[in-house]
Amino acid sequence: MDVLRNIDDLLISLGVAPSLADKLDQFIAFALVLIIAFAADAICRCVLLRVVGHLIKRTKAVWDDLVFDRKVMVHLSRMVAPIIIYLFIPVAFAETSSSTLGFIQRICLIYILVSFLSFIHFFLKAIYLVYSEKEQFRDRPLKGMLQTVQVILWFVGAIVIVSILINKSPVILLAGLGTSAAILMLVFKDSIMGFVSGVQLSANDMLKVGDWIAMPKYGADGTVIEVTLNTVKVRNWDNTITTIPPYLLVSDSFQNWRGMHESGGRRVKRSINIDMTSVKFCTSEMLAKYRKIRLLKDYVEHTEQVIEEYNIENHIDNSILVNGRRQTNLGVFRAYLTIYLKNQPGVNQELTCMVRQLQPTDHGIPMELYFFSANKDWIPYEGVQADVFDHVLAIIPEFDLQVFQSPSGRDFQRAFS
Repeated sequence: MDVLRNIDDLLISLGVAPSLADKLDQFIAFALVLIIAFAADAICRCVLLRVVGHLIKRTKAVWDDLVFDRKVMVHLSRMVAPIIIYLFIPVAFAETSSSTLGFIQRICLIYILVSFLSFIHFFLKAIYLVYSEKEQFRDRPLKGMLQTVQVILWFVGAIVIVSILINKSPVILLAGLGTSAAILMLVFKDSIMGFVSGVQLSANDMLKVGDWIAMPKYGADGTVIEVTLNTVKVRNWDNTITTIPPYLLVSDSFQNWRGMHESGGRRVKRSINIDMTSVKFCTSEMLAKYRKIRLLKDYVEHTEQVIEEYNIENHIDNSILVNGRRQTNLGVFRAYLTIYLKNQPGVNQELTCMVRQLQPTDHGIPMELYFFSANKDWIPYEGVQADVFDHVLAIIPEFDLQVFQSPSGRDFQRAFS
């Protein structure tokens, strides 16, 4: 203040009018405050931030590199200049009306608040990056929670900024907003529903990042790559991206294949239609041929022994096919497939593995193979499935069976040629 008075006296002695001298004093004082403020800001950015960055790089921890990143700390340094201006502006404008001084201080407060909110915003984002890299948190919807906190943060900040501009208490504004809660619910409907749905999905362990889900109703069939406040992003197998609101995953049904990945295998359930006219009793020649197949030798001999004992016990003449029990080529084929699957290394033997006949139809007798591939990845799984059915199709003629297929043009040409 003494310095300003000396400057004022000097200007008056030079013949400057007192009113003009006061304005020049205020301008000079304001310029000095600005110079000090921006000098302090430059020192913080050029010196302190570099020192902090250098110290952080020397540590072995990785989290501090993200949390105290320059992009985060620069928002904190931006608060230095407005704080200095806010504290020293009353000195520069001591003779100015309180309303003008108050307006300048309110602008400084708003700038300080915005800088602080920006710092918290990027600080939370840095914390999210740290925890999203941890294995135990990688499958949690952290991004949705982050966005929820950020929305609340900026919403409260906007109320405080408005209260500073109109010079009213934030509590009064919050009380006034209570009467318009219905409008706020309508405006933030998707965000509120997304937040609640995200909590339900996480609490019930219904969905995680990395899960394979299928939701044909909305064209989603692929891997979940991101769970946010308003959307769940699914990368489909054709590399397209489908976005689904989280509340639809709670209110509607979807298929999650995580259970398959966590289990011991991936199911194969396919059938081949056998022509019913090719099914017949096995003759001695046929049984002799089947005994030469390594996988069937023990089965054929054991079954023939059981049948012979049964016929003897029941006084049945083996020479009469109608009365005696006989093996069929279809039964031997089914037994061969069962033994074949039991000897496949790509089949998980701890899970269900069977070959069964289904209800005969006008397309023949469906022979279904039901087993689980030990490899659950898509390409190896398809390879195991294809190898099994390649062998099945190739071995069928060895049992004097035929695969049923609808007649084609070539079949009609053969019939009438």
